[in-house]
Amino acid sequence: MYNGIKTALLMAAITALFGVLGAALGGTQGMALALLLGGGMNLFFYWFSDRMVLKMYKAREVDAQSAPDFYRTVRELAQNAGLPMPRVYIINEEQPNAFATGRNPQHAAVAATTGILRTLSPRELRGVMAHELAHVQHRDILISTIAATLAGGISALANFFMFFGGSGRGRVHPAVGLLVMILAPIAASLIQMAISRAREFEADRGGATISGDPDALADALEKIHARARNIPLQTAEAHPETAQMMIMNPLSGSGLQNLFSTHPPMMERVARLRRLKTAG
Repeated sequence: MYNGIKTALLMAAITALFGVLGAALGGTQGMALALLLGGGMNLFFYWFSDRMVLKMYKAREVDAQSAPDFYRTVRELAQNAGLPMPRVYIINEEQPNAFATGRNPQHAAVAATTGILRTLSPRELRGVMAHELAHVQHRDILISTIAATLAGGISALANFFMFFGGSGRGRVHPAVGLLVMILAPIAASLIQMAISRAREFEADRGGATISGDPDALADALEKIHARARNIPLQTAEAHPETAQMMIMNPLSGSGLQNLFSTHPPMMERVARLRRLKTAG
């Protein structure tokens, strides 16, 4: 319950940022228009965000015939979790990574890169997909996808302000407008980070329960972390707002993007998973 209230407040904060930017762009009318845009985007992305993200990553849907081992693993884990069978996708990328998306468990999808399928053992891959299904079980997938798309929208609106300026110059001092333009995308990233980090820990715990093997996910995270740092994921670099959907931060380790990472430190995640086995 607490996490649900916290997430709702954080999502409201992201939407409110649209209003702040709108006020900087066009005063009261601009704020009303931006809030309407934010609400409209929430509604639109509720229905279409999963398809947009999967298309963005050029994900290919597979089944029991085209990817028998991977599909069987997902099916068994979904049964363990008491979930409907999600759609299963493969992304042709060398970086080992995976994510889940969809508006609810009945309309969920899980995706894994060809790199992760080659890098991990069957046991480790089972741990990763259990983590993704825990996101589905906790209904994180809609929140994370909408947060990603709204954060991208805020950045786009801020860029619009940068190039075209605000029409409400009599209401908003140019220095204030400039400050809003700079701080709004940072605020959106911080809110996104707050949403994502807590949910990653919970998905790690939930995934360990679904698979019954906390060490499998811990081993997988260590292996992914070691390999992913040296292999870029160009789609994520071009659309950094989608990075928080991945099981491991797909962005390169340089610049402001790394400072506002939406993922908890890998070593802390591994330590918590190792403790779960000890406690069990």
